[in-house]
Amino acid sequence: MPQDLYADALKYHKLGGVPGKIAIQPTKPFATQRDLSLAYSPGVAEPCRRIHEFPGNVYEYTNKGNLVAVISNGTAVLGLGDIGPLAAKPVMEGKAILFKRFADIDVYDIEIDAKDPERFIAAVEAIAPTFGGINLEDIKGPECFYIERELSRRLSIPVFHDDQHGTAIIASAALLNACELTGRNLGSLRCVFNGAGAAGISTARLFLRLGVRRENIIMCDSAGVIYAGREERMSPEKEEFAARTDARTLAEAMVGADCFVGCSVGNVVTPDMLKSMAKDPIVFAMANPTPEIDYDLAVRTRDDVIMATGRSDHPNQVNNVLGFPFIFRGALDSGACCFNEEMKLAAVRSLAALAKEPVPDSVSQAYGGERFEFGRHYLIPKPFDPRVLYWESVAVAEAAIRSGVATRELDLEEYRERLRRKVEAGRALFAVPRKIAQDKHCRIAIPEGHLPRLASVARRTIKERLAVPVLVGPTEEVRAALKDVDPALYEIADPASDEHVERFLEIMRRQRPLDEGVADADYLEEMRNPFVYATLLAEAGLVDGVLAASNRRYAEMVRPILKYASRRAGVSRVAGLHILVLKDRHLFMADTTLITYPSAEELAEIAMRAARVVRRLNITPRVAFVSYANFATRADAGIDRLKRAYKTVRQVMPELESFPDVQADVALNPSRYRGVFKERIPEHPANILIFPDLFAANAAFRLTRELAGATTIGPMLLGLRRPANVMPRGATEDEILHMMAVTAYNAHRRRVEIEEGRKTQTWAPGAGGQRIAVAEAEDPQGIR
Repeated sequence: MPQDLYADALKYHKLGGVPGKIAIQPTKPFATQRDLSLAYSPGVAEPCRRIHEFPGNVYEYTNKGNLVAVISNGTAVLGLGDIGPLAAKPVMEGKAILFKRFADIDVYDIEIDAKDPERFIAAVEAIAPTFGGINLEDIKGPECFYIERELSRRLSIPVFHDDQHGTAIIASAALLNACELTGRNLGSLRCVFNGAGAAGISTARLFLRLGVRRENIIMCDSAGVIYAGREERMSPEKEEFAARTDARTLAEAMVGADCFVGCSVGNVVTPDMLKSMAKDPIVFAMANPTPEIDYDLAVRTRDDVIMATGRSDHPNQVNNVLGFPFIFRGALDSGACCFNEEMKLAAVRSLAALAKEPVPDSVSQAYGGERFEFGRHYLIPKPFDPRVLYWESVAVAEAAIRSGVATRELDLEEYRERLRRKVEAGRALFAVPRKIAQDKHCRIAIPEGHLPRLASVARRTIKERLAVPVLVGPTEEVRAALKDVDPALYEIADPASDEHVERFLEIMRRQRPLDEGVADADYLEEMRNPFVYATLLAEAGLVDGVLAASNRRYAEMVRPILKYASRRAGVSRVAGLHILVLKDRHLFMADTTLITYPSAEELAEIAMRAARVVRRLNITPRVAFVSYANFATRADAGIDRLKRAYKTVRQVMPELESFPDVQADVALNPSRYRGVFKERIPEHPANILIFPDLFAANAAFRLTRELAGATTIGPMLLGLRRPANVMPRGATEDEILHMMAVTAYNAHRRRVEIEEGRKTQTWAPGAGGQRIAVAEAEDPQGIR
């Protein structure tokens, strides 16, 4: 390990002048005398009384249900050995960060100065009422087995020794997939273990639960093979795996073995040992930081090896962070009174199954753009895959319920959706359109749908039943991109086809009445553009909507829509609405992309259309016309347009809460200014910000995105007869999928309007005549 990394780690732990890595933050308002009386005396007495009357109320009035203790005595810390509880504290704080970052679980780290198992058990038992679960960490064997077993027996909350079960669960998931790839049967798998400590013993036990036969396991420790009758350095746990074998060394044990599992020390496996193993050897060299055999050496020695290590710089990292945060999440949320084998196996199988799913590009971006696909180099999910939360936690909770150790009822589908909203920015925002769009079978055209990212979006669209993807692109390339998908679940629209030529020519002439003298040959050439073709499919009613999200410049993708797509009746110009998902609120900003200097009428129209969009997202819309001054009286064309737009909105939609021309801080925090402006401003903060021009709107949304760390979704195009949206080339798969839900939802609404015979204009003359100054929606860094 390079020395500069150690130096950087010391700086990291003192960063910002605040020693350590964790702190406590209040979850309730605490700014007034009344807040003090509610949080502490006298108000706090009432929840105390309620808990005394019924202990179960502790989960309603305290953080117990989301609080885990990470507890160690410092007797087996990393590769440092017995360094004591004080020196173990940085590791326990690190564990707390992982719990919070990956599963939003709060942690107190507790270091106990007690090597004697009985003293340690007594201390943990005494403090257990504070917590919803106990994570034991860095306790040496064999005492760790007794400590966990005894605490699990005494306590009515889940107790988990991560050094045992974390490694076992992740390695077992990797084993299932390695066996599938090599066509092996677990019942005939010959396994050699090196290392008979907490991780090795527990991994072997879990392998047995999966179907590996005990007589096919040979376990070694530093004294050699653990064989029947050996007396040296034995323990009850080692006796479980004492094998009837003539092998006495690791090298002898590995001859003909299918699988090697290392939970020991570095460089104990030689190339000759690896060569002696069976075809397609499975090697889990998990000693860290130096594996039992170096990864590069192993793959040079055997090109058929399937290799996993404990390191992040090699494929198939067996990292416990794939386990404990999510296992505890499922256990806490189901109110499990313990961890049982069913819950551990559920975690194993969920991880193995997730590895076979298409990997979203957000995961690829977290790993420098590397692409992942199920195979020898991708046996288990990556730690920064957000899907692990709602796959593994739900599986564990379901197993707790089915095995009878859960104390809470859970609607598992609702629970899964709730967890997805924790990790997928914008998912909660789009829950309503997503639910309504499902199973409505709206057909949404995706230009250049054969590109890998869009093909992945198409798969997810099909899986979530949001729409029927109509992939616009070369037929053979689309089929190749979706070779693993049933062709009946999607459609292909090839711009090279002549099927709709005459119909499309008629639309193009109609939508461009001022283009005199344009030859049909020019239109035909333009028609081959996939973005033009997709727009014409929608305009002809052959699809219900369009979602463009290719790798091209935003202007290149949006211009065909503005040129050939009809606007809704009464719409003068199409505008762009950006959605920003912040930690504590959602903001909608317009027009951020298309109209340079909107007129007063256009500003009012944009505000009212944005309000309708927000209301359909199940949010109460509140509009503010953002200015550089509050209620300015000076002569200024921009302010004049804002004032007239506000007046129009008040006349047409009097029920809509609206701020007149005010500064952004007044609109976003009106309570601070109510004493100054009284009834001239609404009581609640605005969530729709309308700007006087494109420059202000685009700058505002980019500043908010960067400084507040907001996720941006959009821009959503307002005012089209059939929904069509364009995502910037930096958009992630998740963001595109959110917009797919909105596009499909609006397509369904439009279809219902037509079926109900509402009065709608079929097309707006000269719809393609809008002159625009397109604000590029992308930037070199991509979109968050």
